[in-house]
Amino acid sequence: MKAALYRRYGPASVVTVGEMPTPEAGPNDVLIAVEASAVTTADWRFRASAFPGGMWLLGRLMAGLRGPRQPVLGRDFAGRIVAVGEEVTQWRVGQRVFGVSPGMGAHAEMLALPESAPMVELPDGADPAEAAALPFGAMSALSFLRDIAALQPGERVLITGASGGVGAYAVQIARHLGAEVTAAAGPGRAALLHGLGAARVADYTAGPVARRGDGYDVILDTVGSLGFAQARGALAPRGRFVPLEFSLGDVGRALAARLRGGQRMLLGIAPDRREDLIAVADLWQAGALRPVIDARMPLAQIADAHARVEGRHKTGSLVIEIAGTAPTAAPAAA
Repeated sequence: MKAALYRRYGPASVVTVGEMPTPEAGPNDVLIAVEASAVTTADWRFRASAFPGGMWLLGRLMAGLRGPRQPVLGRDFAGRIVAVGEEVTQWRVGQRVFGVSPGMGAHAEMLALPESAPMVELPDGADPAEAAALPFGAMSALSFLRDIAALQPGERVLITGASGGVGAYAVQIARHLGAEVTAAAGPGRAALLHGLGAARVADYTAGPVARRGDGYDVILDTVGSLGFAQARGALAPRGRFVPLEFSLGDVGRALAARLRGGQRMLLGIAPDRREDLIAVADLWQAGALRPVIDARMPLAQIADAHARVEGRHKTGSLVIEIAGTAPTAAPAAA
């Protein structure tokens, strides 16, 4: 099968399309012919070994100390089940699904996953590229806003990087949760962000987006553009600063703020939970959440896709379309 491979850490050009063996479905696995897969910030950071804020060693221990342990990146996917293991009970051949591959590997024609992996059935008639665009950004936004920030109806929230891979979904989810949203992004994004539910849009190139006295209940920083010291002036007396990217030093600052009381810095990592993916799928089907796609590219342009993501100026998600290239696979023996 064809796959996007990287054998060393480095720039986008280290990712090339090559051949590798088609995975097999074990007794508890499903084999998926991938139709679409997203290239996310996580893919860029693993490929470049660009882990933020003192997390380099931890990141390298996860990815491979001397070189990539998993040569195929990609977590978010949509596709069709072509084989199931003999002990699989939740899925059947022919079902179309979308979800998250916790161990990467989705930038390929075929993907083998445990049946318990976070995935759900694709709604009838749904575009697989739109489905693949959702999990990383929407699940992260849901976790950080609903669970970590505990955002409440009527609260005022500032979202930085609001047109990006997480921000475009955070705007929609914050509005769905009943918050009043100020979206900070680059020029030319106002119409999109108002359409996603933002009450106000701030152009970060025109001046600071977090100003003293703004009184936000929550500031969700999706791009690492603010520190707690800068955010505090723009927070309400008991406001919460929630950064997606944080350093080891931020752990100490968050603990000190908790001990002081009042304004807090809340840190966390979005888990890959099937129940969160179900919630995202329900919001999508209800029309409360829509996929935002920056570009659709073929697998052959995977290096260009990585460069686009690393540039951090895309709008929403970037999707690799693989439909129609996957080889036929025989079902696993029953």
